[in-house]
Amino acid sequence: MTLWQFCIFAGLLFLLLELFFPFQFFLAMAIGAFVTSIFSGFISSVPILVLIFAVSSVLSLLIFRPFLAKDKPEDEKSKETGISGQYIGKKAKVIKEVTNSDGAISIYGERWDARSIEQNDVFAEGCEVEIVRNEQLTMYVKSVR
Repeated sequence: MTLWQFCIFAGLLFLLLELFFPFQFFLAMAIGAFVTSIFSGFISSVPILVLIFAVSSVLSLLIFRPFLAKDKPEDEKSKETGISGQYIGKKAKVIKEVTNSDGAISIYGERWDARSIEQNDVFAEGCEVEIVRNEQLTMYVKSVR
């Protein structure tokens, strides 16, 4: 196997690693290996090729990482997932009178057991409430103000 073939093989291996571990690190290494394979056609000194590989890998990491970064600033609410992002703070319709010990609400076409967070609050069927928190399969609600 010649030196340029080794560099191409290493570049393909780094691309394969990037597919399984998408950190943009292996992508930079793959670019460095491909650049080194081009230079290996003209330069046969291994230490110089290792230096070319290192420099081109670091440069490609510095150049491409900002464009490929997934951590773009967005508002924190849009990053929330699960119960917190989908239900907490949203309005729901009471489908069975909600007290601090019993009741049910409907949100997004789903039925949830519900309890009022205040001891004396009672929400009649058909009124609108705001979801404050959940514990397991029960939503805790308050009045919409």
